[in-house]
Amino acid sequence: MEIKWTPWRMAYIQGEKEEGCVLCRIGAESKDRENMVLCRGERCYVVLNLYPYNTGHIMVAPYAHLADLTDLDVSTSGELIILAQRSLRVLRQEFHPQGFNLGMNLGQVAGAGIADHVHLHVLPRWQGDANFMPLIAGTKLIPELLEETYARLRRAFDLGD
Repeated sequence: MEIKWTPWRMAYIQGEKEEGCVLCRIGAESKDRENMVLCRGERCYVVLNLYPYNTGHIMVAPYAHLADLTDLDVSTSGELIILAQRSLRVLRQEFHPQGFNLGMNLGQVAGAGIADHVHLHVLPRWQGDANFMPLIAGTKLIPELLEETYARLRRAFDLGD
């Protein structure tokens, strides 16, 4: 069995957790720049992940507080996928990744950090992005500040794809 260590996630794991659901709060607030919301639809929104695995790691979340993909109605499911497709186009345009991981962790035992609010991770990937630094040096290299990534992606979402 191969074990992958992700020490950069410790800040999230051990960090102070806010009361209530962070995805509900972000969805309800109109502080898009502060919350790093990139795009809003009628039923879902796109937000930059504050604890990214890679530059450009974003999430698509419904406004509705639902824990499982099977809880989403057809319209919400459809918009979630449409926003994921749009996210792929924007990330390709801005960062030219060689591939993507898209995924959901449903339930705490499946690795969900926010287990009670379903969300889809959209993670751009490049050859060699999982290098030795996190494993040997306990360091994850993210080559761009979150604020710069946000500004770049927000511009692209605002312009359309």
